Amino acid sequence: MQDCKIVIIGAGVVGLAIAYKISKDISEIIVLEKEDFYGRETSSRNSEVIHAGLYYKPGSLKAQTCIEGRRLLYDFCQKNKISHKKLGKLVVAHDKEEIHKIESIYQNARSCGVTELKAITSKEIKALEPNIKAERALYSPESGIVDTHSLMSFLHLKAKDNKVMFSFSTEAVAIEKLNSGYKVTVKEPNGDSFSFNTGMVINSAGIHADKVASMVGIDIEEQGYKINYCKGQYFRISNPRKFSISHLIYPPPTDLSLGIHITPDLGEGLRLGPDAEYVDEVNYDIKEADRHKFFTSVSKFLPGIVEDDLIPDTAGIRAKLQKPGEDFHDFVIKEESKLGLPGFINLVGIESPGLTACLSIAGIVKTLIKQPS
Repeated sequence: MQDCKIVIIGAGVVGLAIAYKISKDISEIIVLEKEDFYGRETSSRNSEVIHAGLYYKPGSLKAQTCIEGRRLLYDFCQKNKISHKKLGKLVVAHDKEEIHKIESIYQNARSCGVTELKAITSKEIKALEPNIKAERALYSPESGIVDTHSLMSFLHLKAKDNKVMFSFSTEAVAIEKLNSGYKVTVKEPNGDSFSFNTGMVINSAGIHADKVASMVGIDIEEQGYKINYCKGQYFRISNPRKFSISHLIYPPPTDLSLGIHITPDLGEGLRLGPDAEYVDEVNYDIKEADRHKFFTSVSKFLPGIVEDDLIPDTAGIRAKLQKPGEDFHDFVIKEESKLGLPGFINLVGIESPGLTACLSIAGIVKTLIKQPS
């Protein structure tokens, strides 16, 4: 591995989008990924939903990049024949409290610039989804799903076409600020370590981004970069043909997550989840005993389901910046000159809607390369 202009640490969907975007104009880019291939962690362990941008704080990076990213992603998938589907989404409510919640979501979404929303009645819900029971719903026609693996494969191949070098099973273990640029030390699968120099570092390490930031001397507690692991499990409906569900079906969100929802996938299956629980370590085990929790939650709006319909599917970890009980935390996308680290770009706390926002985030990073703050 030779010295380079830019190192991107992390080959999830955001890291891949950045590599694809910046390699159109910049050469000598290396992507380091500690796993044996791209997208092994959060990027391949999510709902694959393209979000419309209903929930995020107006003016926040999450809101801005979700709304812009959604438009970019649909156009990108259409142009490049990447499997996706604009299903539309129902956020359903059963009682006065939940109706009030979805009314608040409607107002928030409008404040963010989402205009493609409609409040619908129980009769209209039945016309769209005969198996779903609810008193009211928000209908979001712009929500959808994407084949994340096909998207990542395309971004990876196009970045390679642009001469980006990918080094898998290669973990960054130390980063040192030099007079000009950075020295990055990596560990290979055989345990050997070596170092090389780079002009810039882009930290897109997902659930490990705080550790990468700390390598260069950033106080992650002081800067608010400490990541809290939030685990989400998924169950699958074993016989999806039992239900004719063609839209994304969501309950009102909780303080921690968007709630256990029903997601039709591109293979005509039905997934339920994720739930949300803060954990101390990364593991992807599924608690089969939580089947009952999933059943209880979903049966409120899918009364035909029985607990035996559910089988374990997968689990993922979200990189949350907020601690338990804290309010909204935004994405961190910053060039760190103010911390004495010119050319070091941090992406921290990139959780949902990171998939939807990946192309928009890549565009922001490209501007930070050209015009560091």
